Amino acid sequence: MRTVTSAICLFFLSLVPAAPAAASSHVAADPGVVAEWNAIAVTTLAGDTTKSPLETGLYLGFVHAAVYNAVVGIEGRYEPYRFHARAPRHASSQAAAVAAAHKVLVTYSPSARAALDAAYADSLARVPDGRAERRGVAFGELAADVLIAQRVGDGRNAPVTFTRAPAPGVWRPTPPGMLPFAVPWMGGVRPLMVHSGAQFGTPGPPPALTSARYAREFEEVKATGSAGSTVRTAAQTATALFFSGNAFVQYNAAVRSQAALRGTDIADTARLFAAVDMSIADAVISVWHSKFRYGFWRPITAIALADTDGNPATTADPAWTPLLVTPPYPEYVSGYSGVTGAFSRALAEATGSRHLRLDLTSTAVPGVTRHYDSERGLNGDVIDARVWLGIHFRGADTRGVRMGQEVADWSLDRYLRPTGHRG
Repeated sequence: MRTVTSAICLFFLSLVPAAPAAASSHVAADPGVVAEWNAIAVTTLAGDTTKSPLETGLYLGFVHAAVYNAVVGIEGRYEPYRFHARAPRHASSQAAAVAAAHKVLVTYSPSARAALDAAYADSLARVPDGRAERRGVAFGELAADVLIAQRVGDGRNAPVTFTRAPAPGVWRPTPPGMLPFAVPWMGGVRPLMVHSGAQFGTPGPPPALTSARYAREFEEVKATGSAGSTVRTAAQTATALFFSGNAFVQYNAAVRSQAALRGTDIADTARLFAAVDMSIADAVISVWHSKFRYGFWRPITAIALADTDGNPATTADPAWTPLLVTPPYPEYVSGYSGVTGAFSRALAEATGSRHLRLDLTSTAVPGVTRHYDSERGLNGDVIDARVWLGIHFRGADTRGVRMGQEVADWSLDRYLRPTGHRG
């Protein structure tokens, strides 16, 4: 792989003269282009019928890794991500960002090429014609090509199946759809920054079925997470439903708002999106590694079959149903919680502030927004919500948030770091 990416870089560099390391001249760039292409990427991936919605986080990580390299390769100030090409003189980082995002998206979602090409032309029309634009486009395409070459053979779509025989505590398809384990290969994909899904995706098993802790978590979700719960309050139901949609769409919209709110320049904006989406991608891989490894049953199964769990403190109710239809993959750990932990921690690290000033919009309840100033407040609501929806035991949510935080902390200590130098 190193040979392939080196050849790409060498070919490009043979065509375009490189800027001296200390050069400071560069074309002024509109940072809004990064957010624009994030929105395009979210829409493109959501409409790609060849992919599960669960893959959105992974491909957004790819897009923003390439955009980040394209921008900081020209602007400087941050360490590139596994990318060693030197930028050509006077290249437009705005054009580079557009070209990188477009190239990654047309490669992985080729059915959307017509719409992507139109968006690409529209974005480049706002960059002055000339050498800076041409060199920016070439450098952005190089950044995308290197990223794409690095992802060859990374484990996506591997022929993996969940074959564990049904038994007490073991996941199996759930009603009403009785669907098989979705994207079971995700936990084996090579991450962007962490070493492997196992690095943080092996947190230790869920509570033993015969333990007092399991019985407490069982009774909590049974009482507060059922569709007809008489103990869940209206406020708790509202929180649950707010966080019952698509986390990737919700959190990327929030990052776009954050970039506008904080007035970041193009380098800081590219780093913000890369920090969040690359952390989320690795958190999803880590979560899926845990789901596949432990294969723990969902509350709907556990409650229906409680007479088989060996715990005298649990009582079966075959008619019990959750507030939200149970998704088709194992329970431990929670994916939404893992994504939330990675998002909130990466956002705080990239902005250098624990004061998030975060406005979130629900993707499940139209027009409803919530404001959060802290990671703790957001994470706490998500942990509660997934229990009150009836699809998780509390331990899977708390461990999921912690897993996402650990991924972001470890990764951002080692990648996307400031250099103190401009391009």
